Amino acid sequence: MIEATPQTPSTPSVSAPKPHGGGFPWWTEPAVVLIVLGVIGLYILWAGVFGSTGYSFQNYLSPFYSPLILLSWWPFSPAILVMWIPLGLRLSCYYYRKEYYRAFFWDPPACAVAELKFKRHRYRGETIFPYILTNLHRYFLYGSIIVLLFLWRDTVASFIFDGRFGIGLGSLVLLASVISLTFFTVSCHSFRHAVGGCIDCFAQATAGKARHAIWSRVSRLNERHGVWAWISLFLVTVADIYVRLVAGGIVHDLRLL
Repeated sequence: MIEATPQTPSTPSVSAPKPHGGGFPWWTEPAVVLIVLGVIGLYILWAGVFGSTGYSFQNYLSPFYSPLILLSWWPFSPAILVMWIPLGLRLSCYYYRKEYYRAFFWDPPACAVAELKFKRHRYRGETIFPYILTNLHRYFLYGSIIVLLFLWRDTVASFIFDGRFGIGLGSLVLLASVISLTFFTVSCHSFRHAVGGCIDCFAQATAGKARHAIWSRVSRLNERHGVWAWISLFLVTVADIYVRLVAGGIVHDLRLL
């Protein structure tokens, strides 16, 4: 009689988790964000606070300075009077908060990655200064919409040369900047809430069908809000740099028409 040898159930092999990002270590993304956002942030700080000259050239105006408010008694850069509105929108934006919390504060640095030991603390939410200011996000949005209208006015003016329609390279740069800023603004979750997120039933709301159509389109834009956050930040910075280069005579504005 042959006794059967007991079989030990085979344990399925478990492969080691792949590095974050399909081949890159988990810290790659926060490191890239730290460098890129840090460099652009420092440039914006310089351009808005210290670079108070060379921000306009003929019919071109840097978007950092729009609307241009010139006061005889104001001794600082005129950009300070308006930049706090769009900057407040970005700093309080859910997407940007995720990015700079991870990159600059390492709080937490990535999903499933613990905080640094010396940074572990009791979570208090956005209840202390300056984090409590992020609760003003929707109000920064309303202010940014007003600023955006001025940016479109300045963009239209950039196509007028000596009273006649024309196209310069700077006109296209400013147009690309304001279009990207528009998509960033209208893809914001607060804008989505304002156009329809506050409605319980579209069928019973005033102009419900039209509002539902707008809300649906904004919702699709909201899915790419992070993409527009980066594109708009890059293009608005490029627009400021281009105006300064032209104003300083370093670059000659190419007239296309």
